[in-house]
Amino acid sequence: MPHLEWLTRKHDLKASRAAPYRILEPVSSHGDETAENMLIQGDNLDALKAILPRFAGKIRCIYIDPPYNTRSAFEHYDDNMEHTAWLSMMYPRLELLRDLLAEDGSIWVSIDDNEAHYLKVIMDEIFGRKNFITSIIWRKNYSPKSSARHFSEDHDYIIVYAKDAEHWFPNPMPRTMKQDKAYKNPDNDPRGPWRPNNLAARNFYSKGTYSILCPSGRVIKGPPPGSYWRVSEDKFREMDLDGRIWWGNSGNNVPAPKIYLNEVKQGLVPQTFWSYEEVGHTQDAKKEIVALFSRDVFGTPKPERLLHRILHIATNPGDWVLDSFLGSGTTGAVAHKTGRRYIGVEIGDHARTHCIPRLCKVIDGERGGISETVQWKGGGGFRFFRLGDPVFDDMGRIRPDVAFAQLAAHVWFC
Repeated sequence: MPHLEWLTRKHDLKASRAAPYRILEPVSSHGDETAENMLIQGDNLDALKAILPRFAGKIRCIYIDPPYNTRSAFEHYDDNMEHTAWLSMMYPRLELLRDLLAEDGSIWVSIDDNEAHYLKVIMDEIFGRKNFITSIIWRKNYSPKSSARHFSEDHDYIIVYAKDAEHWFPNPMPRTMKQDKAYKNPDNDPRGPWRPNNLAARNFYSKGTYSILCPSGRVIKGPPPGSYWRVSEDKFREMDLDGRIWWGNSGNNVPAPKIYLNEVKQGLVPQTFWSYEEVGHTQDAKKEIVALFSRDVFGTPKPERLLHRILHIATNPGDWVLDSFLGSGTTGAVAHKTGRRYIGVEIGDHARTHCIPRLCKVIDGERGGISETVQWKGGGGFRFFRLGDPVFDDMGRIRPDVAFAQLAAHVWFC
């Protein structure tokens, strides 16, 4: 299979194996002390290696929002990396994330055009091209940017891979009021609301060329030119006797089979275009942050509704969710509110200044984001960890300054 070459590729292919096993040092517990949820401060390469012995093959959904490499610099992370450095950063982390995924798990990566196509190539190599699921388009802006030099960039991508596409199935999307609005009941049919379907279809059907007598006395000599009735004459008469045909108020219309709301599939297949009306936009995300912290404290948050849809499609309550670029803590907040277990990793100080306060507010029952939608009332808890020293020295020996409790914890994890 073709692969992407870059300057440090040979070194980067060994980076995940070379990363040391580090001790996870418990710092504090928040809310329910028995809760399994984890927030880890430290480099995510080392953090992923630290949790691997315990969580390999157990994470049902990974969502990451890595730096987009947009040639900009943000307060909380560097988004102005040289292209090779970006690939060098991503490759070993994606390898460890693959090992953490459950066999029926999936990984979702937010990205834009700056690195999306390169990301696709290295994920094909790491996860297998056959396990690519789709590229979702999220329309993140509701108005064009007049300052754009060439085009106003209104969307991001979310690239989705399964650990094993043969064993991964998305949860269906619930029907919306807008979709159900087409179903009415003008004839008071006891089976409830329905919508008319077209009796004619273009596919050839040998029994679909008969004449039809309308209740008004009009004779329809056959289907429109180039089409066929979609059911046989016997089936049509059976449906009509059962009240499943709509002739119009005058009884003179071309007959239309009824499709009943209570008989249609209640779950819908997820689609690949997500509008901001459905899952929020960047300004929604900023408003959520301002509501939590009384000011805009993070440059590029994602709206809670976006993560809610991802977790709805990819997980069920009780499943493990991982975000190793936690940022402002949105993934943890949404996972907490929807009953998923989660691990969040963040290298910067905002693990303490942003993520801990936000998750504590969730425990206290904050009403922002998706709280009203999921009827969140508060509760639960999480534990905060820091990355400690490596378990082994350069010679492969247990470091003498590793305390017994730390070593016992590592052995227990393994």
